[in-house]
Amino acid sequence: MEKRETFASRLGFILISAGCAIGLGNVWRFPYITGKYGGAAFVLIYLCFLVILGIPIMVMEFSVGRASKRSAARSFHVLEPKGSKWHLASYVAILGNYMLMMFYTTVGGWMLSYIFKMATGTFKNLTPDEVGSVFNNMLANPGEMTFWMIVTVFLGFGVCSMGLRNGVERINKTMMSLLFVILIALCIRSVTLDGASAGLKFYLIPDFGKIAENGIGEVLYAAMGQAFFTLSLGIGAMAIFGSYISKEHSLTGECINICALDTTVALMSGLVIFPACFAFGVDPGEGPGLVFVTLPNVFNQMPAGQLWGSLFFVFMSFAALSTVIAVFENILCFSMELWGWSRKKAILINLVVILILSMPCVLGFNVLKETIQPLGAGTTIQDLEDFIISNNLLPIGSLLYLLFCTNRYGWGWKNFIAEADEGKGIKFPKWARFYVTYILPVIVAVILIVSYIQKFA
Repeated sequence: MEKRETFASRLGFILISAGCAIGLGNVWRFPYITGKYGGAAFVLIYLCFLVILGIPIMVMEFSVGRASKRSAARSFHVLEPKGSKWHLASYVAILGNYMLMMFYTTVGGWMLSYIFKMATGTFKNLTPDEVGSVFNNMLANPGEMTFWMIVTVFLGFGVCSMGLRNGVERINKTMMSLLFVILIALCIRSVTLDGASAGLKFYLIPDFGKIAENGIGEVLYAAMGQAFFTLSLGIGAMAIFGSYISKEHSLTGECINICALDTTVALMSGLVIFPACFAFGVDPGEGPGLVFVTLPNVFNQMPAGQLWGSLFFVFMSFAALSTVIAVFENILCFSMELWGWSRKKAILINLVVILILSMPCVLGFNVLKETIQPLGAGTTIQDLEDFIISNNLLPIGSLLYLLFCTNRYGWGWKNFIAEADEGKGIKFPKWARFYVTYILPVIVAVILIVSYIQKFA
């Protein structure tokens, strides 16, 4: 096996981990569910859950990665007590990373195609219905969808082929820096639109009446789910970056930095979307169509809308690609650790595998649309893939990390806390032991069960 690389800098580690967490969940799903559940009041609840749910599990993933110096494919093998079966958890992680890329590459392709569409003036002078049909026509065209999916896959593996420092770290640093610059410019443009103040009020001033309207239980569950899924926890997507870092800084402090960056991007996305929607009288609770149907209409009405629209989709593409690159790096590590392949061999084989695995999602929107509706009428293959990862592999994987780090039959609390607290910075609170051992696993199990009830009841 090749000698293990390490990050060139602490900043590289924080930005690439944040890049893995900052994905379409932040910039696509977060504004939509915030719109649905009442703006600022929902955001406050979400932030509370991010601290009590997301950070502890992330610290555990990083600790397992850093202590083992392995990806999720081998980390449990290295740390588990002799004769135990914790290494079976690695299969959940491996499956999770491949499953995520089976549909994420397609959605990443949508973002890239919309940069091109926006920049070339596809949406100019179109009515709202015609803007909607541009998206529907793209979904109905397997050739176009396949092309942009292939571009996404080649970009991701192209970056990984340059190695950890020269490729993954360097490109991610550049992309994340540009992402923030574009996001700040879009925020300034959006909040200075005529009529933006109503959107700012909706987004920044809590209206707890909206929570009562939706039902407190549903709102709490939605906030819990968003906090949990935004960080891609449970499939070892984070553990890999723990395996590349030194023991100079404690892991709790690093996780707080990563969560802060992740949340900043989500909150700023809202500052772009809500003022713009309110300024042009558009419903911000539009759901998944918000980005592809609603926002092009908004940009159409905006001065220099073509430029701002193009920048918006560059930002969205960076958010998608930062996750794609991070998960591809994980997938390559699995191959290199399990079978001793070189990076080059791992890339060539996985490139073909990911292209093949991505095709069902692409074809599920067109060729297979009528014949395969896996979760009931009107559902697509992508819905099934998303359900398997979001409602099953992420919570089950998180539960396994929690139990492994707190249970004396696993790696155990003493080993976990020693690893998490090594280095300078904020330490993992000792008083939280009871909470992460007995309460947090129950919360994760409840999220898992309720998601099934919501899906099938």
